Amino acid sequence: MIKNPIPWPNGARCACVISFDMDADSLIHIARPNDSFDRPYPISMGRYGPTVAIPRILETYRKFGLKQSFFIPGWCMEHYPEAVEAILKDGHEIGHHGYLHEDPIETPNQREWFERALNIHKLMCGKKPAGYRAPVYNINQEVIDLLVEYDFRYDSSMMADDIPYNIKTSKGVLWEMPVHWGIDDWPPFAHYSEIGYMMPVRSPSQGLSGFWEEFEAAYEAGGFFMLVAHPFLTGRLARWKKIEEWLEKILKEKNVWFARLEDIADHLDNLTKTGSYKPRVEHLPYFERPILK
Repeated sequence: MIKNPIPWPNGARCACVISFDMDADSLIHIARPNDSFDRPYPISMGRYGPTVAIPRILETYRKFGLKQSFFIPGWCMEHYPEAVEAILKDGHEIGHHGYLHEDPIETPNQREWFERALNIHKLMCGKKPAGYRAPVYNINQEVIDLLVEYDFRYDSSMMADDIPYNIKTSKGVLWEMPVHWGIDDWPPFAHYSEIGYMMPVRSPSQGLSGFWEEFEAAYEAGGFFMLVAHPFLTGRLARWKKIEEWLEKILKEKNVWFARLEDIADHLDNLTKTGSYKPRVEHLPYFERPILK
């Protein structure tokens, strides 16, 4: 069902990533800048991610020997340095996720926000990130051009395929590690009236069951499965217990390759350089002006 399947390392049937967007309390601060400082309920909900969930998640990854990808706004990196240090210590990747989880479409002067976060990455991680995921997935051409300008290797914000593909502009080429809402934990678990999300919260088994169906389809097709999760949602005790049980089962029963997104980019680069794989290409921008003008 996938026309151009990617040959994964060691004959793996599917490449897998359990990625996390550690937004913490940036969400309330960007949404309610005038009074967020006096909203302890949403602040506490966000803080659960770096202070309680991240240690739990990292413990599981150590248990199974996994290295995975995290995306963290620059402000959150500054305010939760212990979480950043722990993630890096265990060999995981930290990608660019804006400065204060600002929506690129709704926030002018993206260069200023982008470079501010980029400088924090360089300071705290000792290098620039390999990849980027736009807050709310709302990447625009300005940010794509910045990714190319700063030699990023991949983006993970768009949805044009089931497997990684190339996005090509007049300025350069990036890998796209595609997302979609069916593999995001926000719809089943987010209930956040302060920022306009009132999802009906599902039980752990119900909320996660759709992700496992997505995995099975990707595995059968020899594809790519990436969960986009948030520590303050999926890192909650009962939900993470289910994730850990699933990981243990999959690692025992399936031929999968769990990897960081930058490792997947390495693999794809090697395949294309040797001529053993030709990715599909999406040319951007899709449009250069409003279509009704």
